Amino acid sequence: MLGSTGSIGTQTLQIAEEFPDQFRVVALTAGRNLDLLVEQIQRHQPELVALADAERLPELQQRLDALDPSQKPGQPPQLVGGPDGLNVAASWDTADLVVTGIVGCAGLLPTLAAVRAGKDLALANKETLIAAGPVVLPELKKSGSRLLPADSEHSAIFQCLQGTPWAENARLSTGVPTPGLRRIQLTASGGAFRDWQAADLENATVADATSHPNWSMGRKITVDSATLMNKGLEVIEAHYLFGLDYDHIEIVIHPQSIIHSMIELADSSVLAQLGWPDMKLPILYCLSWPSRQETPWRRLDLTEVGQLTFRAPDTTKYPCMELAYAAGRAGGTMPAVLNAANEEAVAQFLEERIHFLDIPEVIEAACERHKPDLMNHPQLEDVLSVDRWAREAVREQVSRGTRRVPVAALAA
Repeated sequence: MLGSTGSIGTQTLQIAEEFPDQFRVVALTAGRNLDLLVEQIQRHQPELVALADAERLPELQQRLDALDPSQKPGQPPQLVGGPDGLNVAASWDTADLVVTGIVGCAGLLPTLAAVRAGKDLALANKETLIAAGPVVLPELKKSGSRLLPADSEHSAIFQCLQGTPWAENARLSTGVPTPGLRRIQLTASGGAFRDWQAADLENATVADATSHPNWSMGRKITVDSATLMNKGLEVIEAHYLFGLDYDHIEIVIHPQSIIHSMIELADSSVLAQLGWPDMKLPILYCLSWPSRQETPWRRLDLTEVGQLTFRAPDTTKYPCMELAYAAGRAGGTMPAVLNAANEEAVAQFLEERIHFLDIPEVIEAACERHKPDLMNHPQLEDVLSVDRWAREAVREQVSRGTRRVPVAALAA
């Protein structure tokens, strides 16, 4: 489990704990939350634990040593740290499936390590394909790894396609169009500001942007949902996963978040996957595929839902969506720049250094600056280089000042 203390990680481990006869956790990686990590080690007794920050390994070891003997894991885990440690965990010998829950481009290198080791992946780290699709797809083809989408939207598409020769192979690695697939419709809740008027976004605060109406997610992805960048990034991911061009991947606002995505097939049939908004459902499907694990979880009752509604997204209100389409169509290194600029812009917003409405502006500025240097066929080093450049470009722009003052600063 890459990113065990994050939102995806904790929900994945809850599933493993609920179905201990089906799933065994052999390796964990984590960032800063040592309290939760120690608890996870006690509960799941992994063979290996990797910390992103190698300097904190002694602290982790001390915490494990200080446990009461009755609370210690039966077999102490091997502890490793730093980027190399994450890669060791991602390619751990006894792992059959690697769940990639590390947020952002930080998950790219360990995900690649898992692919190169021939591991099957449950991909919740969408940035891996968005930033480095031209690098990852050939590696998947070479290793034979199977890539199972853990995002609710891409899992929905994957589930709707079951029964086709493509789905039986589960080889999301060729980047060629899926046979018989005409159109994808990705549903979006509309995020925290779906019922706000565009003019009211001038007053948007961090607290407003991180209060999602339907889903329980981390702060960064909740802000991405509020800007609709999350859905724009999913469009790029769907392009790499399912091989459709951008003109055939659409976004539709669906406030109830019951339909998780729809596909249109060659005969004009439309298939949809429905369920309560709960990330454990797509995660469980990745863990149990191609079977389905019976659960006692809450069952969908459409009479309780009452109605399912849809509307087209407002491009004026959600400019990040159009930025993502433009970056995807540009291809090459542009999606990596978009992704890195967005990560840095959201981080600056969460630290209340920029206004919510500054997010798309600083992203667009970075993408515009990158146009003369765009590389159509990047290598891994190129992707990592433009990722660093885009983050620094955003920081430089923020340091020079933006047009707006953050709402919190105005209140102060």
